[in-house]
Amino acid sequence: MMKLEMSCKRGMAAGAVLALSALPALAQAAAAPTPVPNKGDTTWMLISTILVLLMTIPGLALFYGGLVRSKNMLSVLTQILATVCLVSLLWVFYGYSLTFTNGGGLNDFIGGFDKAFLKGITPESPAATFSNGVVIPELVYMAFQMTFACITPALIVGAFAERVKFSAVLVFVALWVTIVYFPIAHMVWYWAGPDAIATAAKAVAAAADPAAKKTAQTALDAVNADAGMLFQWGALDFAGGTVVHINAGIAGLVGCIIIGKRVGYGRDLMAPHSLTMTMIGAALLWVGWFGFNAGSNLEANGTAALALVNTFVATAAAGFSWLIVEWAIKGKPSLLGLASGVVAGLVAVTPASGFAGPMGSIVLGLVAGAVCFFACTSLKNAIGYDDSLDVFGVHCVGGILGAIATGILVNPSLGGVGLPDYESKPGELAVKAYELAPAVIVQLKAVAFTLVYSGVVSAILFKVVDLVIGLRVPQEQEREGLDIASHGERAYNS
Repeated sequence: MMKLEMSCKRGMAAGAVLALSALPALAQAAAAPTPVPNKGDTTWMLISTILVLLMTIPGLALFYGGLVRSKNMLSVLTQILATVCLVSLLWVFYGYSLTFTNGGGLNDFIGGFDKAFLKGITPESPAATFSNGVVIPELVYMAFQMTFACITPALIVGAFAERVKFSAVLVFVALWVTIVYFPIAHMVWYWAGPDAIATAAKAVAAAADPAAKKTAQTALDAVNADAGMLFQWGALDFAGGTVVHINAGIAGLVGCIIIGKRVGYGRDLMAPHSLTMTMIGAALLWVGWFGFNAGSNLEANGTAALALVNTFVATAAAGFSWLIVEWAIKGKPSLLGLASGVVAGLVAVTPASGFAGPMGSIVLGLVAGAVCFFACTSLKNAIGYDDSLDVFGVHCVGGILGAIATGILVNPSLGGVGLPDYESKPGELAVKAYELAPAVIVQLKAVAFTLVYSGVVSAILFKVVDLVIGLRVPQEQEREGLDIASHGERAYNS
C-alpha cells in the first residue's frame, strides 16, 4: 500500500507536548528514546535542499534575466541573488521560529520566537517527517525550508522587473517575508506531527472509563488544534501551491499595478534579450524542482518517487500543451512558449505532486499549459497590466489551478493516494473516506484566503515602501537601464 503523507510540512509540537503531559501514560510515551535519523532520508533531504537552491540561483535568475532587455540583465540577477542572501539571514534569525513553532494564542496564524536565532537546535535535534517514529536532523529540515522562503519573494521580482529601485526591492522583501510569507507558511504547513497525534489517539482508544476517555479526547483535540489555520481546515498543499506560487503571484500582480507600466510599454519593442539564457534557466528550474516537490516528502520512499514522476510528466504535458495551443493560434511554436509552459506545469503540479497519480498529473499539466497561455496573453491584454515576466499568469493562475485540482486528483478512484488518516489506526497507514465536494471546497477556501491576505497586505507594504523611499527609478534611469543606473556595471561589455 502506498505510504500516505500529510499535506503540510511538519512543525515543532510544543503545544501538543504540553497537552499530552496532562496524561501520565502519554507523558511517558513522549519521553521515549528519540528515533535516530535514517542516513538515506538525511542524504535525500540534503540533496533536495541543494536542488531547491539551484532553482533560484542560477535557475530562476537566468530564466528571468534572459527575458528582460540586455540593459537590465544584471539588475535582475542582482535582485534575485540579494533576495536569497537577505531572506536566508532573516530565516535563521526569526523566520524558522515564526513558521514552525507554536505561537500560543496566535498559533492559528503565526508561531513564536522559541527557536529564534536557531536557539536549542543542534546537530542531534530531530524533526519529524510524516511517518510515526521517523525523523531527520532538524538542521536539514530548517535548511530545506529556508530555500522555499528564499525562492518565493524572488519570484515576485519578475512582475515589476526593469523599473524598480534596488533599495525598494530589499525593503519590500524583508517586510513581505515577515508579514506575508512566514504567516502563510505557518498556517498551511505547521502541525503537531504524526507521533503526537498517534500517541493521543492511542490513549483515547485505551481509556477504560468515560472520564478517562474524556480526558484523553481533550488531549487529542489539543494536539489537532496545535496547527496552522489552513492545516486545521484540511487544506492540501504538498509542496507550495498556496504558500509559494499563489502567494507570490498575487503579490506580483499587485506590485506591477501599483508601480505602473514600464516606459514605452505597448509602444516600444521589449523582446527578451536572450532566450538561450531563458532556456538554460527553465532547464535548471525543472531539475531543481525535483528537490522542491519530491523533497517535500521528507523521506526517501515511494511517495517521493511518486512526486518525482508527477513532476516529470505534468511538466512535459504542460510544456507540450502550451506549445500546441500557441502553434494553433499564432501559427508558429516558440521556445519562449515552450519554456513558459514547462514552468506552468511545474507550478500546477506542486500542490498535487504527492497526492495525485501520474495520469491525473498529465491531465493537470495539459490543462495548465493551455490555461496559463491564455492568462499570459488574452487575460493580460484585456486587463492591461504590465506584469513584466508573467508572474501572475504563470505562478498565480497555475497555482490556483493546481491547488483546486489537488482536491480532485487526491481521490483514490482517480489514481490519487487518498486523504491521510493518523487517528483511526494510530501508527499505521490509513485513509479517510473521500468526498469530492468537501475536498474541493476546502481547497477553494485556502486559495481565496491566500489571495485576499497576500493581495491586501502586499498592497499595503508596496504603498508603505513607496511613501518612505519610493518604488520606482526616475524615467531617465529606466531608459538608460538599471544595470548602469542602479549598479554601475553591465551584464555584457563588448
